[in-house]
Amino acid sequence: MSGLTRVIGRLWPVVVVVALWELLTRYLEMLSFPPPSQIAASAHTLWLTGPAERLWLTDAALENIPASVGRLLTGWVLAGIVGIALGVALGRSPLLFRLVDPLVQFARAIPPPMLLALFLALFAIGPRMQINFIAFGIVWPVLINACEGARHVDRQHLDTASVFGLTGRERLFRIILPSAMPKIFAGLRVSLSLALILMVLSELIGSTDGIGFQLLDAQRSYDFPGVWATIVVLGVLGYALNSAFLAAERRVLSWHRSAKQTT
Repeated sequence: MSGLTRVIGRLWPVVVVVALWELLTRYLEMLSFPPPSQIAASAHTLWLTGPAERLWLTDAALENIPASVGRLLTGWVLAGIVGIALGVALGRSPLLFRLVDPLVQFARAIPPPMLLALFLALFAIGPRMQINFIAFGIVWPVLINACEGARHVDRQHLDTASVFGLTGRERLFRIILPSAMPKIFAGLRVSLSLALILMVLSELIGSTDGIGFQLLDAQRSYDFPGVWATIVVLGVLGYALNSAFLAAERRVLSWHRSAKQTT
């Protein structure tokens, strides 16, 4: 019963907001701001009216959602690999850090949407452009956090590694990366949220599938419940990705929490 009470305690603000939203929008009768009941009906029609053997998923759901998630995760993984590698290299080399840091700060200050035309010119319309656009826009939180984590490794740990004669590779994987991992995960979490936004932006221009394409198609058709239904799907997708990431983070960094508790 205590578990049910906790769930109710967490969900009651959502129920109140949805109820007020329903009443207010029905009273104002704004076409561009439909009530939640219409949005839910539109979402059901768009995504969940397929055959039972496909878990009731429609053709639009099977075509657009996996395409978007695939591009998002590919760009995120690519940004993670590049960001961690460059960040650790910058963090462990003071000279390299002084040379490259101004360029990093300049590049991260450029709003990614302003570079969309550049990526279209470089890669043309298609998944390659979208993946590279997402990766470039989200690499900076990972790179900067990895750099900070690698720069502030406990000196005693490095001295101990020298005493035991650890090689550079062993020092990297046994000392530096574990010490930087909490910072790296913080950067990866921020970049995952940004990836969802940039995924939608990349699919608004010239795309023929994806959630962003579905959103643009609903806007062009003046299907406002469909627009909001697509936004709800994006919110659910963002919540699911964040929850999965937090579960993985808790598992990977369990040693870090245990070490903090013991100290």
